[in-house]
Amino acid sequence: MITRILPAVGDPDAARALTGLAAQLPDAEPAAPVPDSTALLDTLARLAAESLDELPEVVLVHERIAPVPALDLIRDLVLRFPAVGVVLVTADTSPALLTAAMDSGARGIVTFPLGYDALAERVQAASAWSAGMRRHLGSTAVELYGGGPGGAAGGSGQVVAVTGAKGGVGTTLAAVQLALAAQASGRSTVLLDLDLQSGDVASYLDVQFRRSVADLAAISDISPRVVQDAVYAHESGVGLLLAPADGERGEEITDRVARQTVNALRGRYDVVVVDCGTYVTSATATAIEMADQAVLLLTPDVVAVRAAKRMVRLWDRLQIRKAEETVTVLNRGARGSEIQPSLVARITGTRAARTSVPDVPKELQAVVDAGRLQDLDSKSVVKQALWGLAGEIGLVEAPAGAGGGAAGHGRKGGRGTRRLGKSDRGAVTLEFAGMFPLVLTVIGLLWQCALYGYTYSLAGNAADEAARAATAAAAVQGDYAGACDAAGKEHLPGAWQGAAISCATEGDVMKATVEVDVPLFFPGIETGWSVRAEAGAADETQDSP
Repeated sequence: MITRILPAVGDPDAARALTGLAAQLPDAEPAAPVPDSTALLDTLARLAAESLDELPEVVLVHERIAPVPALDLIRDLVLRFPAVGVVLVTADTSPALLTAAMDSGARGIVTFPLGYDALAERVQAASAWSAGMRRHLGSTAVELYGGGPGGAAGGSGQVVAVTGAKGGVGTTLAAVQLALAAQASGRSTVLLDLDLQSGDVASYLDVQFRRSVADLAAISDISPRVVQDAVYAHESGVGLLLAPADGERGEEITDRVARQTVNALRGRYDVVVVDCGTYVTSATATAIEMADQAVLLLTPDVVAVRAAKRMVRLWDRLQIRKAEETVTVLNRGARGSEIQPSLVARITGTRAARTSVPDVPKELQAVVDAGRLQDLDSKSVVKQALWGLAGEIGLVEAPAGAGGGAAGHGRKGGRGTRRLGKSDRGAVTLEFAGMFPLVLTVIGLLWQCALYGYTYSLAGNAADEAARAATAAAAVQGDYAGACDAAGKEHLPGAWQGAAISCATEGDVMKATVEVDVPLFFPGIETGWSVRAEAGAADETQDSP
């Protein structure tokens, strides 16, 4: 049996040593090492989405992997990919680390300097455990690995992080409605408020609470049972894990607390919606990195677009989320606005949601003031748009409860061809406006070329007529120069009458020369360009006795 090994090592020297030694193990097939925790999770999620059999049997995690600490990463791997045996590679041989690694779910430890026998023993044990787990999972593998609506890997719920490009763009409103939509579709849902200094989820849903996410900060190992004690059961059915009432307690929520909390929630609920606010903290950065979907809200103004671009670049520098893995949503969009989703996508490099949220503040005023956002009328176009967005990002299999309208054109399918929505029409208008100067330029160049050719044709015809008239005048001893000029101008339109026309004999040929200015776009406008045409006719005076 072939044992597939995936090393996760950031240090190049350590990666070469570990991969080289792993290649010497019997029946071992090491893959190319991944450099960080983000790449590791993305790789495993992609393989798990294809099939359980595509996952490697063993993952070797180096102690200095970044940006997620090794033990936290192992805990996440064990929860999300239970059929993968994880081995920690470390230089620390203390009993405390061994205990911590086992508590995190590691199947063994390999210490530096690396030894063939020790690595072979640990890999073999982890591989055997992985094979046993896969036989045990059996028919449940499809459900555990990407079978749900959200495609979440590892037998866990789908995590959606909602954040705002700047303050006041409707982040909490969107997060609440997405959670309500998921719950209404029959999926167990929890809303985690990580806007730690100014979280407003409780105000939007008229909740009086005593416990918050800050109560979990002092707990070293946050399990699903522990976290459930801090979750508030809302009347809508959505579980709420709220931000602390005292903003200064937000500093207690570290990346460790956020990671363990999200993992515990995704192990208990089908959908975890995280309100990350508009500021990047260690806690929100962790949630965004762990999320299956990251939704970035902005409004159709230049300041918000610039803020969104800064946010996306910050995430990329922190290595928590790539631009193309982020969904941007335009809130308070208007049909006539110059800023449409397609423009936002081009500027930020993100993937724009097909659904945009219209600007109808009067629909929200009453329920927001009453703190009863769950009572928003199902006919509200704002609610229809946000529930349509929930369908678009996979929180529900179909728009739930909100009906058609904006929700309808947030998804593909249906009968016939999808009509253009307001945002689509606005995007087409904006794109055409951007292309219009180029179209005019091309048309102008083609027209100028046509004028150039027409002028050259006129000059050639005038030269032919001038040469024949001059020859006839010379035959009767007349004024051939005057006849030449008159005949040439007679065959030129009025706007070209300023042409220079001359005739002269060259041997037995009367040669006419016509030089005409080429107009700029319209006859009569000079450009400084000119065309020159020449023609000849036999000089009949040369044959006279």
